[in-house]
Amino acid sequence: MQLRTFPGGVHPHDEKHFSASAQITEAPLPQKVIIHLSQHIGSPSTPVVAVGEEVLAGQLIAEASGFVSLNQHASISGKVTAVDRFMHPTGTSSLAIQITGDGLDKWVELVDEQDFINLPPAEMKARISAAGICGMGGAGFPTHVKLSPPEDKPIDTVILNGVECEPYLTSDYRLMLEKGADIVTGLKLIMKIVGAKKGIIGIEANKPDAIKLMEKLLADEPYLEVVGLKLRYPQGAEKQLIYAATKRKVPAGGLPMAVGVVVQNVGTAFAVYEAIRYRKPLVQRVISITGSPVNKPGNLLARIGTPFSELVEFCGGTKETVGKVISGGPMMGFALPSLEATMGKGSSGLVLMNEKDARMMEEHNCLRCARCVDVCPMNLIPSLIAAAVKNKNLDMAVSAGLNDCMKCGSCAYVCPAQIRLVQWIDTGKIRYAEAQRAKK
Repeated sequence: MQLRTFPGGVHPHDEKHFSASAQITEAPLPQKVIIHLSQHIGSPSTPVVAVGEEVLAGQLIAEASGFVSLNQHASISGKVTAVDRFMHPTGTSSLAIQITGDGLDKWVELVDEQDFINLPPAEMKARISAAGICGMGGAGFPTHVKLSPPEDKPIDTVILNGVECEPYLTSDYRLMLEKGADIVTGLKLIMKIVGAKKGIIGIEANKPDAIKLMEKLLADEPYLEVVGLKLRYPQGAEKQLIYAATKRKVPAGGLPMAVGVVVQNVGTAFAVYEAIRYRKPLVQRVISITGSPVNKPGNLLARIGTPFSELVEFCGGTKETVGKVISGGPMMGFALPSLEATMGKGSSGLVLMNEKDARMMEEHNCLRCARCVDVCPMNLIPSLIAAAVKNKNLDMAVSAGLNDCMKCGSCAYVCPAQIRLVQWIDTGKIRYAEAQRAKK
């Protein structure tokens, strides 16, 4: 297989050895869960339950507040004990529903639709929407919205993202090895919904066994193929993955549908399969608990809303001082002040670093070496954007591509001056958004 890739990018140590061989294990039922009303891009969900109500696992507890929004469901059975602000997986706080479990794990009634593959596309999409599925690779875009392109943007190709280019994380990798057939079925369902004739599964070269398995599963599928990709970060970003797999270039500011493509994470495809066949809401997912301080790093099938502290405890706790806790991967994840936060639908991993790996580097003046320019997958000049933000020149930052940056962190990774390029650019994005709101 000839490996494909994209221009730019970096080669960080993947650190996947901590949890790559750990099979998916079901985490214990949590005593309490906290279901955030904003686990996705779009409007927060609206609660439909009140404090004191008894709920079942899989029961709707908050409904979508618009088209670009999500339904939220109870992940355990028990009683609603609070509707308040709690720590979010991104490290901030947001409104959420707390459920105290009864330990019985009583579920709403599910089904097993044997002829699910022949359901009308509209019914399939309705079940995805009802199940509250969003992109599970981190972005959290509502899946039913992504599968509703306008009529003037026909989709001919669906790409499943099995790249998992973030260091440390292995949840998608293990899911492909253990639920490969169901993921392929999910791909076929997505293709039927959008009317695509071709399906691609993109997997990086550091997962040869996953590539081999998927090739075996697709051996008799003439319209489906596995694309092997070179080991390069951020290979899993939508635009970079589309270019590597199809050589199509998504225009600046455009969406994949502009080039006839829809991209979905392999975890999302699995959730789509379960929603359409069983009418199962998205109330659990696979998450990697990993890093050198963790005694027994693993990949856990855990309920949405489970406290990170309980997942770390299930993995044997820690064996050395923790220097940093990251929700997600180290390149694009969020540093957390503690393990009080709970996992959400987009929580693909929790990375614990020791004090040595998490040491803070002193920021120096730019050396004009242009390494950040060489590696930027969006062909930007990160140092120029950051400098403009530092000098509070938002117009210059925007004209230099502030809003095109996807904050992948490649520039900061290679910067010999240790300039916090991503943080400066993110600050610029926040200031720009505030200025736009002020104008309105």
